[in-house]
Amino acid sequence: MTHPPTDHKRYFIDKLGISERLMERCLGEALSAGGDYADLYFESVTSTSLGIDESLVKSASQGISLGCGIRVLSGERTGYAYTDDLSADCLLRAARTAALIASGPAKELMQGFRHTETPTLYPVTGATADAEISAKLALIQRADAAARRYDPRITQVRAGFNDELRRILIAASDGTFASDTQPLARLNVFVIAKDATNTARGSSGGGGRVTLDFFEGKMSPEHHASEAARTAILQLGAIAAPAGEMPVVLGPGWPGVLLHEAVGHGLEADFNRKKTSAFAGLIGQKVASEKVTVVDNGLMPGRRGSINMDDEGNPTQETLLIENGILRGYLSDKLSARLMNMPNTGSGRRESYHHIPMPRMTNTYMLNGQDAPEDIIKSVQRGLYAVNFGGGSVDITSGKFVFTASEAYLIEDGKVTHPVKGATLIGNGPEALKYVSMVGNDLALDEGVGTCGKSGQSVPVGVGLPTTKLDKMTVGGTS
Repeated sequence: MTHPPTDHKRYFIDKLGISERLMERCLGEALSAGGDYADLYFESVTSTSLGIDESLVKSASQGISLGCGIRVLSGERTGYAYTDDLSADCLLRAARTAALIASGPAKELMQGFRHTETPTLYPVTGATADAEISAKLALIQRADAAARRYDPRITQVRAGFNDELRRILIAASDGTFASDTQPLARLNVFVIAKDATNTARGSSGGGGRVTLDFFEGKMSPEHHASEAARTAILQLGAIAAPAGEMPVVLGPGWPGVLLHEAVGHGLEADFNRKKTSAFAGLIGQKVASEKVTVVDNGLMPGRRGSINMDDEGNPTQETLLIENGILRGYLSDKLSARLMNMPNTGSGRRESYHHIPMPRMTNTYMLNGQDAPEDIIKSVQRGLYAVNFGGGSVDITSGKFVFTASEAYLIEDGKVTHPVKGATLIGNGPEALKYVSMVGNDLALDEGVGTCGKSGQSVPVGVGLPTTKLDKMTVGGTS
């Protein structure tokens, strides 16, 4: 679904008085000591956060953030300064500060702006930021009530709703002049269940770049409340997870977070430029089973990880990373593309105007295969079926990862049997993908909860996977 075009620049030009002439002056100051490139990143964010605990509103806040980050690139060096005062004097001072990184004549002089039209992957008018706060509160109150109704063993419920409307404008010395307005919303439910001997936790959530009526369909508060409660109750009766090397089947959707962490970060160009990634220098080589094709796609309408353009003003795109097991490319921003002599994939993202952009993922997933999910399960004599994940971590240089399964089951004689608790998956990203032997035809993306951290910055992302069998993986269990 596409949405009517909006002139996003008018907010900064008309309401904040940021003229094109002022931007040109700032870029001139930024390059006054030399440098290869300079850009201005204006940002305005309005946000709402609501939380209830024990059926009482425990937190409610609304906020506004406004500022500009100014960057100068000189070779591999970056000069950066930011200000929350958008007066001409403060902007010019920040530009001069960023310029201190450079020396010698500027290699690129300001030649005037190229106005670019913004795509329309998500709604601006009617986004959740426009809704009354009472309507947002009603959603989490419904979630609280639904979770408590699910089972008397649910003893504690917390629910939250967060949204923001982020306006950005990028002006750069290479002529880039682009803007976007990015809505984002997320509903979360967390529960604790107890019986005579055990305590268990469950959570669920979802959202995206959506309007409020998104939460009246499949992703309703009642859906997330039921999922959180179901997971917690399931864990009360779970048995200890097995330990050792065994076949592992990953369920569709959120288990794609393993792909995101174990492989995705290693395919970001800055790690490869610095040769700190396990995938450095491997383009054109086999890095996975021929069953594996992975893409990063920022063009999916309404998805949490989608963006009309990146935070350097480049249009986002679908980028082929791994094709039939062969490494085809990296995710790049302007700096990495220039230094590595490779295409810019429109992957320069940042948390806010306080931060420099760097190559980041959007929606990263494995494409469908030819296998029926039920046939994948039937092919396993004894193994683990991991349906959902909690936390995880990866070492980019070595590719080693550890993930905790929040919902997993034994597979015995080709059938899913007992739920298990305490299962962790341990492996090496490039090695693990070589053991993929079956890929399902049921690709699903997560429900809209992904947040990716890198170098102290967090950005919203999406992950996805069809049902996938790995012939061999180390499972850390408690039995």
